[in-house]
Amino acid sequence: QVQLVESGGGLVQPGGSLRLSCATSGFTLDYYAIGWFRQAPGKEREEVSCIRSDDYSTYYVDSVKGRFTMSSDNIKGIMYLQMNNLRPEDTAVYYCAADLASPTCHDNMDFWGKGTLVTVSS
Repeated sequence: QVQLVESGGGLVQPGGSLRLSCATSGFTLDYYAIGWFRQAPGKEREEVSCIRSDDYSTYYVDSVKGRFTMSSDNIKGIMYLQMNNLRPEDTAVYYCAADLASPTCHDNMDFWGKGTLVTVSS
């Protein structure tokens, strides 16, 4: 049974840092495109970062470049999103996701976690 479980969200002040984790089970990360998405209140879900399954390159949305770093420990089956210099506009529910058929991330990934809330506020 495939499962993805996010953790690490919480309340942080602007300029602070958080590290999100996504514990996976039931599949092998090596063969999947894996990504982090977020959905802010009143907004559509957006792709934040993705590691492709063909060349393992990493994509970041422009708004987080230089501040967020995505990584994975494929042996342990854990994905990470290190978030530094957080801004109020980063406030959202963050989701991890995985897809087998596509080498890159997209809006209709095969598997999703339930999300973890990140709130950036003073």
